[in-house]
Amino acid sequence: MTDQLEFTSLVADRIRDNVAVKDAMLRSPALLGMVAKVGGELRRCLQGGRRVYIFGNGGSASDAQHIAAEFSGRYLRERPGLPCIALTTNISALTAIGNDYSFEAVFSRQLEGFVESGDVVIGISTSGNSANVVRALEYANSKGACSVALTGQSGGKLKAIANYCLCVPSDQTPRIQEAHILLGHILCEIAEEP
Repeated sequence: MTDQLEFTSLVADRIRDNVAVKDAMLRSPALLGMVAKVGGELRRCLQGGRRVYIFGNGGSASDAQHIAAEFSGRYLRERPGLPCIALTTNISALTAIGNDYSFEAVFSRQLEGFVESGDVVIGISTSGNSANVVRALEYANSKGACSVALTGQSGGKLKAIANYCLCVPSDQTPRIQEAHILLGHILCEIAEEP
């Protein structure tokens, strides 16, 4: 019984932590406005026949795949699939590039074969300092793509690189990742509005 009470308290504490981050997001007009701007960039990109590329490492790789699936499948509305590609899904490309070049090149090298001016490139890094995400957004910028970073509170190196840096007001990786999924869902909803 004691363990159950301790775990119940832990559960309540984590939910409170999550709510506190979401409340801090709500109280940030700058963040809310930037999310709306990124949503507008996604709509422009997709309505103009361009593509979205998204990637990250570890849990952020899974988040990238989740968000890409919402775009290419559907989120809330029945509509044609939207061209959003998670660069984390081709294990042969990831391991070949990592082996032949470096792990820092696993996303930028893939972008070399795909990205064009007018595309949107979204890099996810809770620290904002993942070298392969930084390198990929730098490459996206060099090609005239719109670069977007989803990060934690400081924004890390990506804050100075990305056209738009959505900095979740937390320094705790699990809370940041939870907020990244919320932001991804919001961006999908904006993108699929008629």
